[in-house]
Amino acid sequence: MNPNPLVFAHRGGADALPEHTLAAYLRAIADGADGLECDVRLTRDGHLVCVHDRRLDRTSNGRGLVSAKTLAELDELDFGSWHPGASEPPPDEPPDPDLTRLLTLDRLLESLREIGRPVRLLIETKHPSRYGAEVERRLVDLLRRHGLTDPAPEVGVAVTVMSFSALALRRIRALAPALPTVYLLEIPPPGVGRGKLPFGARIGGPSIGLSRARPGLIRSLRGAGHQIYVWTVNDGRDLDLVLELGVDGVITDRPRYVMDRITKM
Repeated sequence: MNPNPLVFAHRGGADALPEHTLAAYLRAIADGADGLECDVRLTRDGHLVCVHDRRLDRTSNGRGLVSAKTLAELDELDFGSWHPGASEPPPDEPPDPDLTRLLTLDRLLESLREIGRPVRLLIETKHPSRYGAEVERRLVDLLRRHGLTDPAPEVGVAVTVMSFSALALRRIRALAPALPTVYLLEIPPPGVGRGKLPFGARIGGPSIGLSRARPGLIRSLRGAGHQIYVWTVNDGRDLDLVLELGVDGVITDRPRYVMDRITKM
């Protein structure tokens, strides 16, 4: 059992506040999470934004594809009022724009560099994408501008790139060899069950469903020397399972809950 895995706030801790909003990420940091997880997509004019779905309908008052909109068009939308955590503020307080405004990856990185303590950031590049390899190229360019392509303790932010696409991880390996990478798994391809990850991947990232169905997969990957980050772990039974399996990272919508349970063990 590993009683001290890293705890990552999935989409900022999407249970408490609207996912992928700056308010959610700052709340998770204030609560003591070791790290954060975000998804990134490219806008029509080439900006990386923190949005999970390819379509806007679920998490905003907009319609259509994220990739078909400019940053300016997306910035006009409300990305948080649908969530119970974005309730009306007290009468004497103004609305918090960080609960409803689109978050760019650039702004998230700037905010994390200012918080004054080390934090880990898992960035998932979403595929398939109409922009293909441009997603990874733009990501590495942005990370390089922030000084984050080569891990350095003095910077404070440690980035790891994740994807379900083995090709995307190979691109990251070629563009920024020092960046750690996670191969996300929902249905394992041939070879992974024997502890082998695709070239370019250094960490295994099975879903909690896969972890329940095939706990031997985690044991095989760990036996081959790979770290394991499991997503998305939100209840006590699943947390007990992944701790027993000795995982290195727990990605959860409920970081405060997970940290409290780990502390009491």
